[in-house]
Amino acid sequence: MLKIGQYNNLVVEKSVDFGLYLETEEESILLPQKYVSEDINIGDTLKVFVYTDSEDRPVATTLTPYGILGDFVFLEAKDVASFGTFMDWGLEKDLLVPKSEQQDRMVPGKKYITKICFDDKTNRVFGSTKISMHCDKNIKDLKVGQKVDLLIHSLTKIGIMAVINNRHFGMLYINETYQDLSIGNTCTGYIMRLREDNKIDLTLKKPGYDSVKESGDTIVNILKKAGGFVPCHDKSSPEEIKKIFAMSKKEFKRAIGGLFKKRILVLKKDGIKLATDKWGSDKWTKKIDE
Repeated sequence: MLKIGQYNNLVVEKSVDFGLYLETEEESILLPQKYVSEDINIGDTLKVFVYTDSEDRPVATTLTPYGILGDFVFLEAKDVASFGTFMDWGLEKDLLVPKSEQQDRMVPGKKYITKICFDDKTNRVFGSTKISMHCDKNIKDLKVGQKVDLLIHSLTKIGIMAVINNRHFGMLYINETYQDLSIGNTCTGYIMRLREDNKIDLTLKKPGYDSVKESGDTIVNILKKAGGFVPCHDKSSPEEIKKIFAMSKKEFKRAIGGLFKKRILVLKKDGIKLATDKWGSDKWTKKIDE
């Protein structure tokens, strides 16, 4: 069955002056001539993206869209009409976000997190910026501590909202987030809490002791890049620690304490220093991992 808004593997049925007709279970669809290379022959199987043209007819393309059906993507608004906004998604025909599917008023030139959706009644692909509405509320497949991929959706007074694994919706608390994030950024996070109301709390740090190990590695890597010494220590301000190491003062003190006990780090009055001149060697790397 032909999948609109997705990639399809279709067989070349015949060639015409204006392109190639590709075989489907229903009726053949056109791959326009501008997408046809000289090495394609009748009977070849092509991987093409299928969407609908201006007359709502299925058409194939070898262009790569910024996202396919079901994806959450960061798209730029091109034109605004009374009935909706047209988004650039990498194809000749723009993706329409109907007015009824807009979370807020949209402005040309601005980028928005957009869910690529499908209307079964009209057989059309459309976009929506009502992200939480289109996210899966069933969180039974998630576990506390699970590593997840995040797409930053919005910044609020209490938290940073993010799409989780291209499926769910959750929040990073601002007072627990020490990494500068902007809308459209992608990063790795972890499930911190699964609430009874099916809402998801997130963190950028690995749970438990693993976060100390991760933070220790971060500190060592920053020290390496700085030549082995950084003028920052356990008496430095939380703001300075956040600026240099992107972590809380509490996490920083735990991490440098662990590194000091392993004799990887020397604590000085004016900063922290790697304990040996051989910190770039394999031997040093092995010591960190122990």
